[in-house]
Amino acid sequence: QERLVESGGGSVQAGGSLTLSCVASENTDSWFYMAWFRRAPGKGRREGVATVDTAGSTTYADSVAGRFTISKDSDKYTLYLQMNDLKPEDTGMYYCAARIGRMQYIPLNSPSLIDYWGQGIQVTVSS
Repeated sequence: QERLVESGGGSVQAGGSLTLSCVASENTDSWFYMAWFRRAPGKGRREGVATVDTAGSTTYADSVAGRFTISKDSDKYTLYLQMNDLKPEDTGMYYCAARIGRMQYIPLNSPSLIDYWGQGIQVTVSS
């Protein structure tokens, strides 16, 4: 059984909006934080996009702050990423992720600390 499954990706013109969803296979209440990462075309490195912890606190990459909103619905085991004013630079494979163990600070851009990864979903923004 997959731990995390993304949906909602696709193609959109610059300036448009898109919402990503990530459904977990179990209750996420005990998980420390969940996050979205992305990988640009042709790149192996994942970039941290946004995080939300068990208390609802959020962090965002500077490149998406003010345009993207991360949220979750614990009753539905679901994480969301609302993306507005999309730019061609936002194009890439987006990954839902979860960290189980507690940490003192939330690491926005540390994929090595992630415990569970979704399979990824493509987002393409045309100019």
